[in-house]
Amino acid sequence: MAGIIKRFKDIMSANVNALLDKAEDPAKMIDQCLRDMESDLGKVKAETAAVMAEETRAKRELNECGEEIDRMQEYAKRAINAGNDNDAREFLAQKQKLVQKQESLSMAYEAAAENASKMRTMHDKLVADIRDLNSRRDAIKAKLAVAKTQEKLNRIGGSMSGVADSMSAFERMEARADKMLDEANAMAALNGSTQKSGVEDLMSKYDTQPASEVDDELARLKAEMGL
Repeated sequence: MAGIIKRFKDIMSANVNALLDKAEDPAKMIDQCLRDMESDLGKVKAETAAVMAEETRAKRELNECGEEIDRMQEYAKRAINAGNDNDAREFLAQKQKLVQKQESLSMAYEAAAENASKMRTMHDKLVADIRDLNSRRDAIKAKLAVAKTQEKLNRIGGSMSGVADSMSAFERMEARADKMLDEANAMAALNGSTQKSGVEDLMSKYDTQPASEVDDELARLKAEMGL
């Protein structure tokens, strides 16, 4: 029985270790744990059935021994009634042997009954654990799905902050380009005004020729004035 109990504990420990080893993917971990536990349940059922069968056998032997004791007692009475004391002694001697055997069988049965009770308790606990995990599996998976979605949103939010940083940098570069263009235009205006200063300004004054009608009007005006 000690070996059976140890194997059962090893099974449960293996399930716990499986949970820890596969913790990187909780959804797969739950399904795998359930498969392992259901597989283990088959082994525990077989062990429990074997222990319960031992309990039944021990109980049957104990009952048969009790019946044989009663039978020896009955035959001893018959021998006494028949006046055969020697035969009665034989039956009573056999009865005493059976009583001693009955004590051993009673102890064996009590041990078998205790072992069977322990195995049934462990079996029932494993069944309850599987039922509980099955009922909670969908809820756990739903929570995991929400958590994964939130993780994706967090990653997207992080990438968006990177885009915002890129846009900010782009805007700074655009402002810098505008500034450079404004400075270049201002410099060109300054250069143009410098080139037309002094003698060149005076030359440009006389480079402009009036229209022919203006020249004619000027001549008439001078004639009227006697010039």
